[in-house]
Amino acid sequence: MPIVVQKFGGSSVANAERIKRVARRVVETKEAGNQVIVVVSAMGDSTDDLIELANQINEKQKPQAREMDMLLATGEQVSIALLAMAIAQLGHEAVSLTGPQAGVMTESVHCKARIVDIRTERLQKELEAGRIVIVAGFQGLTANGDIATLGRGGSDTSAVALAVAIGAQVCEIFTDVDGVYTTDPRVVPRAQKLSRITYDEMLELASLGAQVLHPRSVELGKAYKMPIHVRSSFNHNDGTMVQEAEGDMEKELMVSGVTYDMNVVKVGLFDVPDRPGIARILFTALAKAHVNVDMIIQSAMHNERNDISFTVGQSDQEVAVAVVQQVKEEIGAGGVIYDDKVAKVSIVGAGMISRPGVAALMFEAISEEGINIEMISTSEIKVSCVIVAEDAKRAVQAIHRKFELDGLDAVNCEGFATA
Repeated sequence: MPIVVQKFGGSSVANAERIKRVARRVVETKEAGNQVIVVVSAMGDSTDDLIELANQINEKQKPQAREMDMLLATGEQVSIALLAMAIAQLGHEAVSLTGPQAGVMTESVHCKARIVDIRTERLQKELEAGRIVIVAGFQGLTANGDIATLGRGGSDTSAVALAVAIGAQVCEIFTDVDGVYTTDPRVVPRAQKLSRITYDEMLELASLGAQVLHPRSVELGKAYKMPIHVRSSFNHNDGTMVQEAEGDMEKELMVSGVTYDMNVVKVGLFDVPDRPGIARILFTALAKAHVNVDMIIQSAMHNERNDISFTVGQSDQEVAVAVVQQVKEEIGAGGVIYDDKVAKVSIVGAGMISRPGVAALMFEAISEEGINIEMISTSEIKVSCVIVAEDAKRAVQAIHRKFELDGLDAVNCEGFATA
């Protein structure tokens, strides 16, 4: 009997009525002849509510990371228990398991741990007994016996990892949109839904601000060739299949998607001595502080001095600036600046590998709107630009038009939100 792993995000289980709807969807999958594992997030905005409570308690200092994990892990535990009850009401046996009970083992890093192993004995036992297994996403157990959470979007990662470990046929990610679109329908109502997309394209889109899937879940899917089906929890329409390229799949669109990320801070270290090892000192220090660096640009040398700029997420701003201030003193740089009023706009497409002039078209679209580009980075299937934040949505609309991605019919984006 095939195994299907389904993941439902916080908006899909936001209240009792939605939990009942998810239960019916899960039971349909079971009655279609599948063994089913369900991964759920915390209800609605409950994670944000728990974080706010912690901040109210910890007025003088940041909460301890271990205790934050203990707190935040409770959100998913509420969801799994309620969903198990709802499935039981429909006449099917279900069992709810926390991440540790399901055998999810993580590294000993709190608040953004990575999964290192999944021990499937309990999962297999419950499936063989004919039960629907409901697992709390976003959490696992460290070697020290502590609960650790996987960071934002961790439930996607939990679902794909469980699908890989148990040998599932597919991992279905249910959210409140119909699939992956060429851009955010809230910004461009005529955005098109993609029926399929490659792992590489989806990974770039997810890393660049598209919020339908978490990048780590796509990495896992690619590494283990696990098909990921992004679908709506509010209808039965086919969504977007994330999979390996087949035939001419890569060549169908020059650009598959336009995305933007407002969660960006540009940090600059200027008047830097031009000598070997400076970049190593800077980025080693940032890595040791667990700061994830994205775009990096070093300016041309002037009087044996350089400028180095890079971007980080807004949650890493305070730590990144503090680290750079320390490095500034160590290497004798002139100063440090940062700007949190910027955004990153990107295009992604496997088709651009063999088609020249893609970047030029993007720059043309941006310049025609009178928008200045502050930073540029590229890869084989991506071009990203950092611009002023207030210009981001206008830039996305212009780029989407320039690459003729507007669909024939306007997209119904009611309820469009992050997974």
